[in-house]
Amino acid sequence: MLNNVLEKKSIKSLRKKNNQSRDIISPHHIKRIYDLKRGEILKRLQEFKELWVKGQDEEIFEELSFCIFTPQSKARVCCNAINRLKETGLLLRGSDKEITDRINDVRFKNKKAAYLVKARNFFTKNRKICIKSIISQFEDIHTCRDWLVKNITGFGYKEASHFLRNIGFGEDIAILDRHILKNLKNLKVISEVPESLSRAKYLDIEKRMAAFSKQMHIPLSHLDLLLWYKETGEILK
Repeated sequence: MLNNVLEKKSIKSLRKKNNQSRDIISPHHIKRIYDLKRGEILKRLQEFKELWVKGQDEEIFEELSFCIFTPQSKARVCCNAINRLKETGLLLRGSDKEITDRINDVRFKNKKAAYLVKARNFFTKNRKICIKSIISQFEDIHTCRDWLVKNITGFGYKEASHFLRNIGFGEDIAILDRHILKNLKNLKVISEVPESLSRAKYLDIEKRMAAFSKQMHIPLSHLDLLLWYKETGEILK
């Protein structure tokens, strides 16, 4: 009990300092937060791996749909939207219009509803979602990511990386969203936050982040969740 209280106070203190000056963050601060949250991060990553091993195709498709929704929308909002679609049966059978009506809190809801339906049609064979067998064909995760970007409307490298991490394949890829990029700049891993990310630029920053994670002795997949926690206070997905 005392350890839990002390841990909460330590985390609260660290987050208070970060809130007071979010542009001032050092590797030492990151390491301290990691020491406190490492167990939770490990647990979350194990849950992602178990989803791939034990999950059905429909559950993998849920994660793909979640990642279609996430650009410029909060993760928690997107989780709630996916849950509403599941509860009403619309995730697997709803039309663009029906889905749009249920995701009013997701930004660009019309486009994203259309992207979801298009992806669902793409992965449907004989009236069933077939996604695990397709992903399993790739021996290299980077090749799989390239394929997803090419074939899934609404997916860039960030979204494809996010999806692959959420189904247990995040060890060697980075999810370069605005939170991560801002922290990489503050940590001097990159000199500036790019206005846009071409494939070449994405891979270059990913390489720099991987080098930093090695230097810090924090696995790349852990570092992503750690920086996300620093910004949001949650270890979500």
